[in-house]
Amino acid sequence: MEYTTFGKTGLRVSKLGLGGAPLGGGFENTTEAEMERTVHEAIDLGITFIDTAPLYGSGKSEERIGNALRGGRREKVVLSTKAVRADLPHDYASTIASVEGSLKRLRTDYVDLLQIHDLEKQPYELIMNETLPALQKLRSDGKIRNIGFSTRVLPLMKRYMETDQFDAIQFYARYMLVDFSAADEILPLARAKNMGVINGSVLGMGLLAESPAEFLGQDMIDAAAERMEKLKFLRRTEPKGLIEPGYRFSLQNPDIHVTLTGAATSSFIRANAAFCDGQGLDPKDHERVLQLFKGAPSLFK
Repeated sequence: MEYTTFGKTGLRVSKLGLGGAPLGGGFENTTEAEMERTVHEAIDLGITFIDTAPLYGSGKSEERIGNALRGGRREKVVLSTKAVRADLPHDYASTIASVEGSLKRLRTDYVDLLQIHDLEKQPYELIMNETLPALQKLRSDGKIRNIGFSTRVLPLMKRYMETDQFDAIQFYARYMLVDFSAADEILPLARAKNMGVINGSVLGMGLLAESPAEFLGQDMIDAAAERMEKLKFLRRTEPKGLIEPGYRFSLQNPDIHVTLTGAATSSFIRANAAFCDGQGLDPKDHERVLQLFKGAPSLFK
């Protein structure tokens, strides 16, 4: 397992992090015991960063992670969650209530990172005038240690980064084999501001795993398939052979501090943890990927 410093926070984190969305449920034949084993396995493999949100399973992900971190495991991880639920208003009172609820479900007195969830769904003025002040109050109370936000809308991400009010950012499906648009402006700006960077959905909502999410449109799936066809030289012998190079592509970028992997089973987390061994793509293959899609428009609008 590789480790790095998470930007200006000074936190030491594993470069592979456990994403909590699958722990919210929706996977058939995955028991509560197996999901708890997944968290334990991640920690045993050296993963020290766990990211979740109250939106995932309407709090179930946080509850399961909180239960799994009992017995001294909480002290072994950097714990991140989000506020408010992306489908709810982000006013001051709702933000406070969201974080208090998360702390209760996670069975902890504080989280190391609190991110504003999918802030493109809320007005800029509301975020800056109510959500952010609420988080700053919670930080002064010791209930959160660092403040960040998540969005896939890169121009909006840049606008918030330039306020210098945040410690970390999380984008998703913006730095992967078939769409690395975050590399143009976001990663250089984050480096200049020494912000922690989290890369979510490195497989593009299942596209690179050849199991696209049900909500993705056919046009997007077809466009991704065209780009994936050009990546045949990266495929391994195993089924769904772009998974390993997909993870290695992100993990080898020094400007990305944490690459998230979702997992609801211990076997899945073991397989993906093996990619965080310091070995990226072959330099020639890496350069070929960059040239293939340089300047290409983002797949996700």
